[in-house]
Order: sequence, then structure tokens, then C-alpha cells
Amino acid sequence: MSLAIVHSRAQVGVEAPAVTVEAHLANGLPSLALVGLPETAVKESKDRVRSAILNSAFDFPPRRITLNLAPADLPKDGGRFDLAIALGILAASGQVPSGALDQLECLGELALSGAVRPVRGVLPAALAARAAGRTLVVPKANAEEASLASGLVVIAVEHLLELAAHLNGQAPIAPYQSLGLLHRNLPYPDLAEVQGQVAAKRALLVAAAGSHNLLLTGPPGTGKTLLASRLPGLLPPLDEQEALEVAAIHSVASHTPLDAWPQRPFRNPHHSASGPALVGGGSRPQPGEITLAHQGVLFLDELPEFDRKVLEVLREPLESGQIVIARARDKVRFPARFQLVAAMNPCPCGFLGDPSGRCRCSTELIQRYRGKLSGPLLDRIDLHVTVAREATALHVPPSDGADTATAAALVARARQRQILRQGVANAFLDLPGLRQHCSLHATDQAWLENACERLGLSLRAAHRVLKVARTLADLEQAEQIARNHLAEALQYRGHPQS
Repeated sequence: MSLAIVHSRAQVGVEAPAVTVEAHLANGLPSLALVGLPETAVKESKDRVRSAILNSAFDFPPRRITLNLAPADLPKDGGRFDLAIALGILAASGQVPSGALDQLECLGELALSGAVRPVRGVLPAALAARAAGRTLVVPKANAEEASLASGLVVIAVEHLLELAAHLNGQAPIAPYQSLGLLHRNLPYPDLAEVQGQVAAKRALLVAAAGSHNLLLTGPPGTGKTLLASRLPGLLPPLDEQEALEVAAIHSVASHTPLDAWPQRPFRNPHHSASGPALVGGGSRPQPGEITLAHQGVLFLDELPEFDRKVLEVLREPLESGQIVIARARDKVRFPARFQLVAAMNPCPCGFLGDPSGRCRCSTELIQRYRGKLSGPLLDRIDLHVTVAREATALHVPPSDGADTATAAALVARARQRQILRQGVANAFLDLPGLRQHCSLHATDQAWLENACERLGLSLRAAHRVLKVARTLADLEQAEQIARNHLAEALQYRGHPQS
């Protein structure tokens, strides 16, 4: 047969659209034409495939070969189509049976020797192949990752010859059996390692229980970073769908193994990070830090040191839970449902309000420093907490008995109440949900409205106070928001400018 069709998958953001590789052999002078909007790396596959076929002891047909990657309007890049192209040529020339390719999808880059090398973005392709009901052929180095898509039949290969022997029935390859390497639950850092800071730990508990954003303000060395790194361990475990979302993002972003699956990510970009590094971008859009923090924590240390324009790009993802990167050719949508934790010093030197009196910053300098943060961004942070310097006491165990296991149990109980009541964490309540689940007694509502007026809070900030109060009530397993919940929630609205 002079025509063969092989199924594969492209990579667009965190999606894996289907690509059909069509190989046709015709009479004429020997040539190889590759069409279907291939980019440079795909065009170079012609030479890789030719050498791989010859070095695997197959015949490269001396005919006019046309390869079409359909659909023609979908950009294709990378070496992920090498294996499918090689199989198409071998099937069109009768060296492997074309009928065996109908229920297969193939991914893999070929070395000149015929060895099959790993590629990025295997997990999204595995999930798409499972939905299509096909078997997925992947490089052996990607097999464990592909096996995360439960119910999918995965064929792991190391060489083109190995796959050809399987298709010809000479040496069938058994479906890959997961080794469970990606199902290890690594321990999170323990909250008990943080000495003192009772108020900050309380705020961390509230943030975890309602998925609220948190800002920690305090002098250097008071444990702000230490506290932030403990938040992922307090959050409820990822369910299978959430874990697959996180793993798919990291599969697309790099070749690094998913050793921490299914843990919640903790991303800590440096304050010199650019806008595209934070939100993603590039001519071939890749996920940025906010997407890599999806279903986890994005920690921004030294918040005022970030470029203001960079920080402003966080505003929309904080509200919508996604980021859309627009290019002239198309738009790519990345998920970005992260929990923001930020840390900053109270002044440029960091020691404003310290009992030692070391701060010599002028009022103008302090205002300029704090003015780097916009009001709209601060409005989207529910909890503003001051982390004071504790008395120096080395190797003293914490006296409050707070540890990650105890706090996580309280968080899980509060989250369960929220999911059963409204289907989402309190931080994600929309306006109808807010009216339905955060109703107040008439006297409490009047008291809150008066307090918000005196504090100069915006309507958005007032709504966030209500959400935090609802979380405080859930931690106490209270059905109704009480005055003490509102009062504590208001205490968390002190902006650094005040």
C-alpha cells in the first residue's frame, strides 16, 4: 500500500490536539516533502527519520514521498512527530502492516541510530488518547508519566526496531505496568518547626481553610518565608482530577520527572522575574509561574521589589483563575487557580517599628517604598498580617502545640463544610453565593457597613471580609457568621500603607 495514516498529538498550551500523519509514496524522482505547517524542528525530522530508518536495517523507499501533518492550520513543532513519520513511511512501503496502526497514537523523537528519545507534554497527550480510546506508544522514559492516565494502554519502546517487531507480530510488547514511582507522598515541611508567631500561624490556618490570599509584613528573619512554605502542607490533598491538571502542566513545562506528584506545587520566583516569566508567553506560549503554581501556592518574597507592571498582571488571574495569552495566530489559555502568599518588609531597611530603634528611614522613603504596591492588588489579598520579631531562643520547641497534621485536620473539616454547602472554597464565592451563604443579622450587617465606611474599604474589600468571616465560622463549625468572626476578619484588612 502506498498510503499510510498514523495518529499523533500536537502540544498547544496544556492541550493535545489530534494530528494525523499521512504518508504517500508515488513514482518519480526520489524526494521527501513535508507539509502541514511544520516549524523548523519538524522540518528537520526528515533527516532524522531517514537516518533512523536506514540505521535500523530498513529500506528507505527511493520514491517520491509526501508527508502531510493534518490539520494544516495547526502549528506543529518539536521532534514529537518523528516516530509517527517513520512508521508512516514504513507502513506505506509495506515494511510494517498499516492495519496495526489504526488504534495507535505515537509520540517520540528519533535519534539517528533509531533510538526513541523522550518528549515534553506526554501526559496531556495520554489523557487525550484515553478519551479517544486508542493505545499510546511513547518512549520508555515517558512511560511512567503516561501511566498516570489510568485505564490507558501504554506501549513503551526504546528503539524503532522494537516497535516494528511488535507491529509485525515478531516480538509483541506487553502493555506498560506502572512502577508507582510517581505515587509517593513526600512529607511537607512541618508547621511545628516555626517558633512562636501565634498570630501568623492563625492567619495561615484561616488562609488554608478558605483558600484566601495572604500578605506577611515584618522585619527580616521573623519567619515569613518559613511560614509561607508550610501552607501547601495545610491544604487538602489533591483529588485525581486536580493532580492530573498539575502534572499535565509540569509535563508541558519541562522534562523534569514528576517526583512530587500528587503534591501541591509551591513556586517561589525571584523578584527580578519579568512579566512573561510570571504569566507565561513566548512565540510558542509556555506556562509561567502562576500556571506552574496552579492548585498550589505562589509565594512572592520581597513583594515591593517586583516591578509594578509585573505585579499588575496578577490581578486578572487572581479573579478568574486562568490566564489567556494572545498571539497574532491564536490564543492559548492556561489554568492559574493559585493561592497567593506575599511577604514584604515594613520599610526599605526592614526594621520599622523594631524595639531596637534601628530604622532610620524617612517618612517619604517609607511611603515611596509602600507606594510600589497598587490598591487594586492589595484589595485582592484577603489577609494582611504583621509578623513581629520574636525573642531569640535557640532550639526551643514550640509551646503552642501547632503542627501540620493538627492544622491540616482543621482545614480539611472546614473545607468539607464549604464544599458540601456551596461547592467551592469561600474565597471563590460569587456574588449570588455570597448573598446566600454569608448572610448576617440586621444588627451585624449595620455594624459591618459602618466599620467598612470608617476604614475606607472598597466594596470588593468588604465582600472579602465577609468571605474571611465565613471561613472563621466554618473553622468553629458555626452555621451563622457572628460579630466576633466579623471583628477578626476586619483585623486582617490593615494595608501596609496604614
